[in-house]
Parts: sequence; structure tokens; C-alpha cells
Amino acid sequence: MKQSMQDFFKSIDGKRIALIGMGRSHLPLIALFTKYGAKITACDKRDREALGEVADQAERDGATLSLGEHYLDDLDVDIALRTPGMRFYCDELNALRDKGVVISSEMEIFFEICPCRIIGITGSDGKTTTTTVISEMLKAEGCTVHLGGNIGKPLLPEIETIRPEDIAVVELSSFQLISMRLSPDIAVVTNLQPNHLDIHKDMQEYIDSKKNIILYQNKDNKAVLNLDNDITRSFADECQGKVDFFSRKTTVDHGAYLDENTIVYADNSEKTEVLDIRDIRIPGMHNVENYMTAIAAVWGIVSLENIRKVAREFAGVEHRAEFVRELDGVKYYNDSIASGPTRTASGTLSLYDFKIILIAGGYDKHLDYTELGDIICKKVKTAILMGATADKIETAIRQSDEYTENNPVIIRVANMDEAVQAARKCAEKGDIVSMSPASASFDLYKDFDARGKHFKALVNAL
Repeated sequence: MKQSMQDFFKSIDGKRIALIGMGRSHLPLIALFTKYGAKITACDKRDREALGEVADQAERDGATLSLGEHYLDDLDVDIALRTPGMRFYCDELNALRDKGVVISSEMEIFFEICPCRIIGITGSDGKTTTTTVISEMLKAEGCTVHLGGNIGKPLLPEIETIRPEDIAVVELSSFQLISMRLSPDIAVVTNLQPNHLDIHKDMQEYIDSKKNIILYQNKDNKAVLNLDNDITRSFADECQGKVDFFSRKTTVDHGAYLDENTIVYADNSEKTEVLDIRDIRIPGMHNVENYMTAIAAVWGIVSLENIRKVAREFAGVEHRAEFVRELDGVKYYNDSIASGPTRTASGTLSLYDFKIILIAGGYDKHLDYTELGDIICKKVKTAILMGATADKIETAIRQSDEYTENNPVIIRVANMDEAVQAARKCAEKGDIVSMSPASASFDLYKDFDARGKHFKALVNAL
């Protein structure tokens, strides 16, 4: 049940609140909650030396610190906000629950008190580009948009500036959704594939987490679902409000579909030709899907003119098939966002009608690379592999029915520096080199952003 911003801030006066994890979503909350009388304990497994200025700032803003290996052992609080990456059912949180502590999160509280409409976007692939395109379309229409969530900016710290007539556009991860008991006014699910199985106990928990984006909607709300994906299509049975589908493969009665080169929006018998896909500036059929998704989400809010304007002008999001430079006739692309095999397959490896040089590999999220092996054999002339998943990817390539000796050539390297040097050495004029890891980054990098920036720096230094 939603409550007003004013009632929430009154309710935390005198409450003891633990912020678990001193990251970007929690640090700004210290000053905000302290302003309304809450007593804040900022908790982090890192010690003071590792936190450095972050710890100093937390204390300046009014927090007491609980740091180090046993940072959650002796907490005496009423409410604890978990960082999204923390396992929801971990022993430490279960112990707090047993003591009667209310476990919540920055995003849950934002949903409870946000005064404006919320468009929430989740999925295994494509959610950041779709979220950004939706935001750009709304801004082109003249709406005041608050863009954040998993896309990079916490929204609760700016809650006091949000007006009822604004629109919040929020990217939501499975880690944020697992404990949500409110759903957005417009819920968007791009697709669902196996992902994050290193964190979730199984695929069903991952699916159930994502499903929370639609479970708490009402009859006045709308869900936008991928008809071509078996899992997302099944969500329609549990939707309370309107359902819009999008599909590349077939027509739909409500939603967006592809008719040859034209995206069409259908509302029963009324059909509107919205966009020629050749006018979409960012390449790839996966981005055509992203636009169909966005169109269904903003239909009735954004004009055709502004939808088309964004398609022509929007140049894409960093780390998503991002052009880095051309050197000696070789073009280098950064696709660091591709943290799973389906993302590399439907993204980078779908963009070119000739074989490319692929840099892949990274942290192992316990995903299956079998199908990617087949696609690499068809689409890649040299596979440069690194990280914890290199063995899995090489095995998938060599066991593919499409594989023949040295087709593709497989090169193993220890790190990104070696990968870029190997690509430079084997690339010829006219080649494409794409770093599209099909794996998470955590074996060597803090996140995909750090990985992509390091790749770009190495390429630009060649």
C-alpha cells in the first residue's frame, strides 16, 4: 500500500535504520534520513582504510559506522536497507529478520512514496537501452523524467524534487525486484533467459523475482511483454491490467509488431505504422526489439513525431556495440554490457554479415554456452578468450557441429591488455574487433563499466 512522502518521513523520526553497503544508492540517504530524525548506522564489510573518504563522508552526514568482517553481528536497529547485490535470503539478513528487523531497500521505499507515475523496465537483455529510449521519448514530448534505478542513479535521494505530473523511468534488476511488493504503473519485460544463476538459488527464483514487476499491478495499469519469449509471454496470465505484447515474428492485437521493415502499433482493428526500422540510428535487430518495446510502453503518451525523432537521433548507450576507433582500417567496438551468451549472440554477433574478431570471456555466472559455440563458429574468424569462462567458451566452440580446425582460430590470453594486443596483431584491414565478453566482469573488474572503459583506453592507446 502506497503512502505519502510526508507520512513516510514522519514515520522514520527516531527510528534506527541500518544501511547495509556503503555504495551509491545508500550514501545519499544518510543526510536525507538524518534530516528527518532517523538514527543511521552505515554498514560495510570493507574496513575504514578500504572505504577511505566514503567513511569520512558518511560520518560527516551523521552516520555511525559498523565496518569489517562482522559488520552485521551486533546491529540493534528497527529497519535495515539491503544493497541490491546482497543475497536476499543470506544468513545475515535472516538473523536480522529473526530479531524483528524490517528488511527493505532503497527501491522499495521509492516505490512506496513516489508521487508520480512509474515506468519500470526489467529483462535479461536490452533493459538499459530500452529504459534510455523510453526516457528520451518522454523527454522529447516535454515530460520531466526521473531516470534511475539499476541504470546507475538512485532515485530515493531526489524524492523531494519529484512532482505528481513527472514520470519516473526505472530500470530494475532481479536483485531489486526479489523483495518488491509494489509494481510500476507501466511494467516492461524485454525478455528472460538464464542469468545471475551464481546469485539466485535456481532459475525459478530468478523468474519469480522478475515477475514481481507485474504481480502487484491493478486494472488501471499496463504490462508490456515479449510475445516471442516463452517465459515473458506466460506472465500475461497473471496481469491484472492491460497487456501489450511486442513481437518480431507475428502480428499482435494489442502492442507493437514488425511488418517487414515497419514497426506497427495495433489496438484491436486500429493499426498505426509507427516507424521504418531503417530510420533507427543504432544498429541490430535486438535494437528493433528495444524500439518496439519502448513504443508499446509510451503509446498514448508520446507522439509519433517524437518517437520518430528519437529513433533518428539517439546514438546509443555506452558499452553497447559502441564504436571506439578505426586504426589501420580495423574498427574496434566496445560491447562490455554483454554479460551473458544470449546478449553476445543477439547483439554483436548479429550485426555483421562477415566474420569478425571477438574478445570474450570473464566471470562465470553458471550459464550454458553451447548455443553460443555454434554461433561463434558461424560468425567469428578469431576468438580471443580470457577469464574464468574461457574454458567453457572454448569447449562450446570445439564441440559445435559447425567447428572445423582453426575455424575459428582460438587464442587464449590472461587479461584485457593481452587481448587487445592479440587482436591488433591478427587483424587485417577491413576487420571488425568487438569486445563482447558473454560473461560478467567480476573476475577482473568491479563492473562492466570499468571493463569497457579499460578496453577503450587500451584501444585508444594503440
